[in-house]
Amino acid sequence: MNRKTFIADSSLVAAGLFLDAWSHPLQASTTRAGFQLRIMATDWGFSGTLDEYGAKVRSAGYDGIEIWWSLDSSRQDEIFRMLEKYKLEVGFLCAGSQSDPVEHLALFKQMVEGAARNTRQRPLYINCHSGRDFFSFEENKAFIELTTSLSRETGIRILHETHRSRMLFAAPVARHFIEAFPDLRLTFDVSHWCNVSESLLTDQPKNVSLALERVDHIHARIGHPEGPQVNDPRAPEWQGAAEAHFAWWDAVIRRKQERGEVMTILTEFGPPDYMPTLPYTREPLADQWAINIYMMQTLRKRYS
Repeated sequence: MNRKTFIADSSLVAAGLFLDAWSHPLQASTTRAGFQLRIMATDWGFSGTLDEYGAKVRSAGYDGIEIWWSLDSSRQDEIFRMLEKYKLEVGFLCAGSQSDPVEHLALFKQMVEGAARNTRQRPLYINCHSGRDFFSFEENKAFIELTTSLSRETGIRILHETHRSRMLFAAPVARHFIEAFPDLRLTFDVSHWCNVSESLLTDQPKNVSLALERVDHIHARIGHPEGPQVNDPRAPEWQGAAEAHFAWWDAVIRRKQERGEVMTILTEFGPPDYMPTLPYTREPLADQWAINIYMMQTLRKRYS
């Protein structure tokens, strides 16, 4: 065996051992009746039609999809027809985009109320890209107050995502909102916090612990101190980042198992430019769909 072949084979073996570690079921002290795992697919980066997307998601073994709520009625019809055809559950994404906080909140309100009050299919949750990192605390808190009231009225989980450029863009900033609003519930995409803090958050365990207590939905993308997405989570060089993320996710799942609650997870490895590419050709360094399928299968083995 030559040196090149030996190195390649050794890398494959190391990667295989690394992957197997996360395929073992998580041991929970108690799993109450009512605990259910729902794994969702993203349409981010999918280039085909909505019907082709639904067929591929169903064939892959996902439970549902996470997709942006549309204010266009014809687009809504298309989404609901696809969901019915392929018997898929849904979580809706809502946001505002304006730099003016009043205009931003008005669009956000229109989106989140439309998603929550629709009579076609009740979403498992609504995930919010809420406010902006440059809005004041007073301007951003209006988004939480709106969704708290709407969630109580409809019974739908309305969650705020830990996302760069949004109001929960960093762990210490999120802590202020968590401590101020007891009903604030989170979508946990910790990859953003790793990127913002340029760390795996080992120096702020209290901030992370407080957030984990509020998590109802996870975006299962693995980030690292220099970016929100590793090029391929199956590669052994990312073992440290993967271990950190799975430890956080394990803590959330254990809490849901002990309480007998539904847990939703989105596999959200993205396309370029989230996916690193080769220079000039812009060829992706890995297959986005294959990575998300790997994540879905691994998460199901670990948490079902």
